[in-house]
Amino acid sequence: MTTPSTVRLLTLGCKVNQYETQYLKETLELNGWREAGDAESPQLCIVNSCTVTHEGDAKTRQLVRRLHSANPQAAIVVMGCYATRDPEAVGKLPGVTRVVTDKQRVLEDFRDFGVTRLPTGIRRFDGHQRAFVKVQDGCLLHCSFCIIPSVRPVVRSRSIAGIVDEVAQLVEGGCPEVVLTGIHLGHYGIDLSRGKSKADWSRLWHLLAALDRLPGDFRVRLSSLEAAEVRGEFVDALAASRRVCPHLHLCLQSGSDRILGLMKRRYRSAGFLERCKRLRQALDKPAFTTDVIVGFPGETETDFAATCRVIEDVGFAKVHIFSYSPRRGTPAADLPDRVSPEVVAERRERLQALEKEQARRYAASLFGRELDVLVEGPDPARPGHVRGTACRYVPVAFEGRAEVLLRRRVPVRAVAFEHGVIVGRPEPLHLASRRISLL
Repeated sequence: MTTPSTVRLLTLGCKVNQYETQYLKETLELNGWREAGDAESPQLCIVNSCTVTHEGDAKTRQLVRRLHSANPQAAIVVMGCYATRDPEAVGKLPGVTRVVTDKQRVLEDFRDFGVTRLPTGIRRFDGHQRAFVKVQDGCLLHCSFCIIPSVRPVVRSRSIAGIVDEVAQLVEGGCPEVVLTGIHLGHYGIDLSRGKSKADWSRLWHLLAALDRLPGDFRVRLSSLEAAEVRGEFVDALAASRRVCPHLHLCLQSGSDRILGLMKRRYRSAGFLERCKRLRQALDKPAFTTDVIVGFPGETETDFAATCRVIEDVGFAKVHIFSYSPRRGTPAADLPDRVSPEVVAERRERLQALEKEQARRYAASLFGRELDVLVEGPDPARPGHVRGTACRYVPVAFEGRAEVLLRRRVPVRAVAFEHGVIVGRPEPLHLASRRISLL
């Protein structure tokens, strides 16, 4: 067929999905396509879907219907986790001409659209000041509430050399921060290392060491990790790295050992707290962020109180709070003793108040410290100021011009905490060495 010239790509879901969309965009560009402008009607629309919750499925269906209504002549391709989980339902949506269930088959599935070549990796990350780099796919854990292992069941890790080359391309293009991401990041390299002697392994700590050796002014952040994997050589690599941000997202989900058992998680609260303690000993004032599910089936007030105690003991800088949503096809969906929506809402409110206080305390502990801040734009609440994200993941505002500082890393001294944001002052000596004029 004649290759159409314009494409529109839309993404739902996680950082891995966002990386995969960027890779597909650059693949299409390499084969003669261009992204449609806002006022253009594309010949091809691609939706990268999410199926973590029922809401993710619903958003995909709504998005496809809106695209078809606005672009009735366009071919619509749906990929991603919802497409993999229920390709028959996705294929019946209006305008859908193809359902891609395996993103490893880009050449085969997009050959009809003129794709004959693949890039070696991405060179930019559109719409973001930092780049997400997918290093691993697949999950083997089968937590009782999660559908993802059924749609991404095969662990596949990219080679260290390939990842390093891709990061080098991004840094050469001016990328100031790379976020390593995967479906189960802590399992990076288990497939590459299987059957080999330990001296020939390729695990996450080996990847961090390789990225440390790359030239350029950039930092590395890790996405979600399992506390059970924070041990030994990995902790040593974090402590030795000159690039990795002192911020770790460790998924808690619950502080109740009973609920963790029902969730089929691989740790209990004491083990989680021990890993956080070990990281504090190895790193300089690290920021911990986490996910918590409120209202898991059978959660009592005692269970919820245990979660609150763990959150207080850790002192999280940020807690992402989710209400439990039963997912058809998961063991938890069949558990008895559902928690009423009223109780879930009340517990969420209490947890949000606790999270806000913990964030304030962590921010206050940083006062007087120099923070490495990546500037992401003007501060909407403070005229003449810019806002960015610090190495420790806290939002930071300081006086400066966005047109000068956007995408730059600036050392900023933390001095106050106002409305959820650290307010700081830039360090002039460092800025002078980088030849940056703030005002």
